[in-house]
Amino acid sequence: MFLNESRKEYTKYDFDKSRALDDPFKQFDEWFKFAKKNAVFEPNAMHISTVDKAGQPKNRVVLLKTYNDKAFVFFSNYTSDKGKEIAHNPKVALTFFWPNIERQVRIEGEAQHASADVSEAYFKTRPRDSQLSAWASNQSAEVLDRAELDERLEMFKNKFPSEVPRPEHWGGFDVTPHRFEFWQGRENRYHDRIIYEATTNGWKIFRLSP
Repeated sequence: MFLNESRKEYTKYDFDKSRALDDPFKQFDEWFKFAKKNAVFEPNAMHISTVDKAGQPKNRVVLLKTYNDKAFVFFSNYTSDKGKEIAHNPKVALTFFWPNIERQVRIEGEAQHASADVSEAYFKTRPRDSQLSAWASNQSAEVLDRAELDERLEMFKNKFPSEVPRPEHWGGFDVTPHRFEFWQGRENRYHDRIIYEATTNGWKIFRLSP
């Protein structure tokens, strides 16, 4: 049984090399701002793919928290599966998909720990319960049941009755890209795909066949 590919509505956009900005970070910023206005839910949700020591790719969704003209930043537990995989192999891939505007951005690059200052600054903005969760959860480790998690959370509530310090095992990751793909959905699967690849002379921009 095949999924129905028909669309009740189609929002007409196009994206050509002639319209692409010279800087992929500026192009991303333009698309991301448009997505925030028009995407239905969590426009900053992004898939991040890593590879473990056995060569097995892993994929999950995290939230983009900030970006600049050099890197994309998300936060997580450094001892989680993704943290260990990045430590072993920093090459990662990110994917943003905004289905209602039929746009996708794929990014390939390398991840590393963000500075302690960046991690500290963001941690202070988190709600208290989220700060405590960073202490209570040994992310990706096996647990007996939910009660075990709740007991650990209660323990850290008692340990930190007021200000919650940032755990050393929790912080930011900077993803520095070397390749972007901007995908614009079009009718009849005849999509637009514009690529930016980093070279010694700047960014090379070209189109791929859909």
